[in-house]
Amino acid sequence: MAVNESAATPATLSRRRIGVPDIVFFVVAASSPLTVAAGGTPQNFATTGVLGVPLMFLILAAVLALFSAGYAAMSRHISNAGAFYAYITHGLGRVPGVGAAFVALVAYNAMQVGLYGLLGFSTSGFLSGTLGVEVPWWIVSLVFLAVIALLGYRRIDLNARVLAVLLVCEGLLVLVFDISQISTAPQGLSLEPFGWGALTTGAVGAAFLWTMAAFMGFESGAIYSEECRDPRRTVSRATYIAVAVIGVFYAFTAWATAMGAGPGDVIAASREHGPELVFVLGERALGPAFSTLGQVFLITAVFAATLSFHNAVARYFFALGREGVLPQKLGLSHPRHGSPYMGSVSQTVFAAVVVIAFGLFGGDPMGTLFNWFTNLGALGVILLLVATSVAVVGFFRRERRGESAWNVAIAPVLAGLALFAVLYVAFTNFSALLGTPPDSALNWALPAVVVLVGVVGLVYGAYLRSADPQAYARIGQGAPVRD
Repeated sequence: MAVNESAATPATLSRRRIGVPDIVFFVVAASSPLTVAAGGTPQNFATTGVLGVPLMFLILAAVLALFSAGYAAMSRHISNAGAFYAYITHGLGRVPGVGAAFVALVAYNAMQVGLYGLLGFSTSGFLSGTLGVEVPWWIVSLVFLAVIALLGYRRIDLNARVLAVLLVCEGLLVLVFDISQISTAPQGLSLEPFGWGALTTGAVGAAFLWTMAAFMGFESGAIYSEECRDPRRTVSRATYIAVAVIGVFYAFTAWATAMGAGPGDVIAASREHGPELVFVLGERALGPAFSTLGQVFLITAVFAATLSFHNAVARYFFALGREGVLPQKLGLSHPRHGSPYMGSVSQTVFAAVVVIAFGLFGGDPMGTLFNWFTNLGALGVILLLVATSVAVVGFFRRERRGESAWNVAIAPVLAGLALFAVLYVAFTNFSALLGTPPDSALNWALPAVVVLVGVVGLVYGAYLRSADPQAYARIGQGAPVRD
């Protein structure tokens, strides 16, 4: 992997490498259909007691489609690997932009590192159960980490091809599961989970949080805007397609799960079996081979999600290094692959340190590394969604730029209000995601990390304004224009 840094070209990623399907693969892989089907949806049913989870997917898909109207409009005028950071900078100012950058960096790093806990734990358990081979989870995680480091170092289109293969296999498996459950529904087919009354049972606020967590990654399309073939159209189309696919497919899968267990029994079955519910139901309808195959594809699904978030983090490091907010070496791109290789290496080192520390000191890969880190990341992303909705209005208030009032004002305001409500519920019901007692210190300590990081970013942005005016002027501006 050695490369002569002096030969590396700063501020330039590989151009015109990927199109709409590639970005959709990145986005949907980050949300991971099989992980949601096997983990998120049963946990949602089990911990909240809400039958209307399928309807919640459709409601949140509508909210995120509203958000995407303004987000897509911004993508047509701003092409920057920093995405949230760049949009908030142009809409609200440079200091808020740096605050957003810090939140994004922590949020995406937390999501990516947390996934290594699930990846190592799932694979280690599979090796032990099927082959009788005992390998510590963190050793397995480090092996996957090395593969992801190699892919992150290479061209973006190679990553897209890997994700495409994994995502197609994963999606087909989930679809086969869905059809099998509908075909063998023990209590018959019912639209009860889509009824409004199904939302009134159980902890509705917590259920919205679990459902929102399933969409994490939908917004990552803009991160690849500098590398796509047609930035003005690719990002917006990919974002709309991803939101539609995630919302409809996950709603269908949640409904199929409810039909497979029975609308009257799915909550109890989810509490009994937890993440194993999909494999239990699948094995009942399709035979024992489904369970084994499902566990294999669950591993590849988590791998795909981890790779997708790795690419996102690498590009945030790149954007911030290129513009002088972070050390400029992070803004170097590989001369041959056009990848943000220094950002990729930095993320790999950080993840390796965390995984090794958890492994050596006996940390819990699921209850702590995966659960705490991914929920911390999800909270940070929701905060950024709210800020970006406001930034869209601020950016287009000065000049409409040919965009409709719906895209630049009405939809962002409606989305911002809805997402703020989700953010409020997230802060006040954070224990539902963590699975901690209501009086646990973690319920306020972890959300406080997101707020504190944002404040540190604001202070640092204000510091740059006086200490380094040149770096301050470059904030959010993207790649410099070359002769």
